Amino acid sequence: MTVNDKLGTAEETYGKFLSLLKVGTILTALVTILVVILIS
Repeated sequence: MTVNDKLGTAEETYGKFLSLLKVGTILTALVTILVVILIS
């Protein structure tokens, strides 16, 4: 395992984490809007 291999794996994991974070943020926003509509 060279340093470059570890860096590539870390970047790949970070990319997956960021995309998951984006999806999670969008889903949270949608659920929040839905709840606000239901309450009002």
